[in-house]
Amino acid sequence: MAKNLVRWDPFREVTSLRDDIERLFDSVYGRYPRERSEISWAPPLDIEETDTNIVIRAEIPGMKKDDIKISLTGDTLCISGERRHEAEQKEKTFHRIERAYGRFLRTLALPADVDGAKVKAGYKDGVLELTLPKSEKARSRDIAIEG
Repeated sequence: MAKNLVRWDPFREVTSLRDDIERLFDSVYGRYPRERSEISWAPPLDIEETDTNIVIRAEIPGMKKDDIKISLTGDTLCISGERRHEAEQKEKTFHRIERAYGRFLRTLALPADVDGAKVKAGYKDGVLELTLPKSEKARSRDIAIEG
């Protein structure tokens, strides 16, 4: 007798639980059924702080710079965009799709005050790099001890 072994995926259980909870809240509070979250992935990033700058690097390969939006409000930075799936071609058969597509949003509370007028952004080789100069009041400085 042949037995089929199926690999257990703990994330499937979490997703199933989330869906059950959403249905419960929808039935109790009368919300309309909605599609899965519009935010389907989040790019990994590094945040580095120096004496004068905060530098953020985000891996966002396969996108055009025009598809990425960056906004700064106070001490909150938002990076958003949408990576579109290649146009569907009927003569192709996909055996595996592992790259993430769809909208993304990263909202970050910055670790120091920055000068929004001097922020610089660059996008090269799939990496978005933001250089956010610290404001004068956020910069560290040595203080001499008197007396």
